[in-house]
Amino acid sequence: MTEQDKIKLIFAFKVKYLRLQKNLSYQQLKEATGLSTSYLHDIEKGTKYPKIDKINALARALEVDYNELVSTTASKKIQPIINLLQSDFLQMFPLELFGLDLYRLFKMFSNTPDRVNAFISTIIKITRNYQMLEEHFYETALRSYQEMFDNYFDNIEQAVQDFKAAHEIDQPMPYATNFLESILKEHYGIEVERTTLAEKLVLKNIRSFFSEKRQTLFINQGLSTAQENFLLGRELGFQFMKIVERPYATRIVTQDSFEKLFNNFKASYFAVALLMDEEELAKDLRAFAQQTTWSETALLQLLEKYDVTPEMLMQRMTNIFPKHLGINDLFFLRLSDEAGAEDYQMTKELHLSQLHNPHSNVRNEHYCRRWVAVNIIKKVNASGAPPLMAGAQISRYWDTTNEYLCLSIAKKNNAQPTTGVSVTVGLLLTPAVRALFRFLDDPNLKTASVSTTCERCAMANCDTRAVPPIVLQELEARQRVLDNLAQLE
Repeated sequence: MTEQDKIKLIFAFKVKYLRLQKNLSYQQLKEATGLSTSYLHDIEKGTKYPKIDKINALARALEVDYNELVSTTASKKIQPIINLLQSDFLQMFPLELFGLDLYRLFKMFSNTPDRVNAFISTIIKITRNYQMLEEHFYETALRSYQEMFDNYFDNIEQAVQDFKAAHEIDQPMPYATNFLESILKEHYGIEVERTTLAEKLVLKNIRSFFSEKRQTLFINQGLSTAQENFLLGRELGFQFMKIVERPYATRIVTQDSFEKLFNNFKASYFAVALLMDEEELAKDLRAFAQQTTWSETALLQLLEKYDVTPEMLMQRMTNIFPKHLGINDLFFLRLSDEAGAEDYQMTKELHLSQLHNPHSNVRNEHYCRRWVAVNIIKKVNASGAPPLMAGAQISRYWDTTNEYLCLSIAKKNNAQPTTGVSVTVGLLLTPAVRALFRFLDDPNLKTASVSTTCERCAMANCDTRAVPPIVLQELEARQRVLDNLAQLE
């Protein structure tokens, strides 16, 4: 959208707003200005910008000053909408992803300006109060898009099959690192270099960087074969799908466009789908679910079979469960204990079919210490514990009817061995889940009553509580005030 487009829309919005405020029909405005009805329609749609004499006619009919009509400022009732039209937000936000376009949105703004204005003001205040950045909108939009499609994308799955056919790949998984590297070199002319990033201390957290000019994929040292294979698969995804607008570093340092974030997601999805064939993994998940006893070993063996990281496996489960096993009600979350002091942060989440009980909280509240996602981090952080552990639990959410089968894997942080990270998939215990998972009745499978955060939990005598239920206490105090006031009526 050009600056001229913005000016047209602002002018259009002001004309329509003023016309409706004065209860003028198009016919009445036509008679007052001498402009045709079709021309007035075009003005209010933002497709025509009248010349000076016509603007003067409109100003007289709407009883405003010429300068007031052409200005990009307005009364406080509609100024937030004009500010939004002037901002980069509408260009930044991926409207087309959700089947919207700017002019359809503009029409909604014009029809109910007061309510939309209040809504926009609310969003701006929330954004400011919670210090939300541009990248937060990108990430939330991407997550919403994933949830909308049950996190399964036929076009990327098909691209993987086309890639295998094009390169005559029929060897069993896992793929050897040198095999993936050879495809990158022989078919796309890209060299792999593993020295430069490790030599620069400031780049120690950058796992890979692709130089288009040098046609070189720089990979850092100290990575597992699973991590390297993902990086190679991701680059193969960029190349095979001919993705142009893309990030070049694995860790996106600046998220300056939604397209880059979205394309990074597509290439990452491609890599994981390449390393874990959907049909093969669906078969393995059925076999895992049909066991009559819960087995940590059986879950960890899937990591070994495909040579993938815990996050890659759990993320791939969110693709496979809805598509192949008919299980749509699930969540994925990643927790980290970055400070090594039981200060847990939710660094990624995904909800399919509905907003499930565990969810991120921007108020720095304390996530429930009864979660398997938390306890598995504690276990892997314990002295002498193995660097990789798995756990499972049936979580009954306090004061709700919801129960989840939660599968979790935790690992130690290679860079900071005293800290850990866990990834969890939670499956709402629907009839479909109960029919599939035979080990739900295993007495060794722990069942626990859980909440979302300690601050909002009413469970009495909780021996794992991190802080008092201060949010509930505030609500109870408010209710006592209301009850006492009611007695005075």
